Amino acid sequence: MECCGLLAGIDGVITNIFPAKNALASPSAYDVAPQELFQLFRRMREEGLEHLGIYHSHTATENVPSPRDIELAAYPDEAYFIISLLPAAPRPVRAFSIRDGHVQELEIVIANA
Repeated sequence: MECCGLLAGIDGVITNIFPAKNALASPSAYDVAPQELFQLFRRMREEGLEHLGIYHSHTATENVPSPRDIELAAYPDEAYFIISLLPAAPRPVRAFSIRDGHVQELEIVIANA
């Protein structure tokens, strides 16, 4: 099954991961139920965090946005992280901006704690 969830943090730096249940229970698609999404956003607000991204996995394909990912991208200001489960994936985690059907890969910078 594809995993999915939200990413949040402060000042543009992701500090928190909010795993979600894949409501589709699918190996090739994901969705977060509206009630769970509402609860996750409320929790972020209560913790003083900004919503910075969404993540999901591709269980059997390369980690680039699928046509479905592009079509359903509802947060143009957030990053979409895609995790590849392929053993030979050269970059198992990639991030993308998806805005108005246009996809641009983003650089992932890991900050020292």
